[in-house]
Amino acid sequence: MKVFGYFFLLLVIVLGVTFAILNATPVSVHYYLGTAQIALSLVIVCSLFIGFLIGFFMMFLVVLRLKSEKRRLKKRLKVTEQEIENLRAIPLKDEH
Repeated sequence: MKVFGYFFLLLVIVLGVTFAILNATPVSVHYYLGTAQIALSLVIVCSLFIGFLIGFFMMFLVVLRLKSEKRRLKKRLKVTEQEIENLRAIPLKDEH
C-alpha cells in the first residue's frame, strides 16, 4: 500500500509543478494597501489555501457544537438509564 501512496504523492507533485510552469505569467493583484505582480499559479494556490482555511474553521465550529451536544446527550442517557434501573428495583405491590 505504501507504493500507491508514494505514487500518488509523486503524481500530485508532478501535476503541481506542471501547473506552476503553465501558469507562470505574472498578474497584477490589487489589494487595499497597494499592487503587486505575482505569478498566476501562486494567486490560484493562495486562493485555494485561504478557502480551505475558512472551510476548515467553519467545520471546526460545527464539530465543536456537535461534540458538546453528544456529551450532553450521553449525560442525559446515563441519568435516564439510572432512573429505569431504579424503577425496575422497586417491588410491585399487589392490591389483592
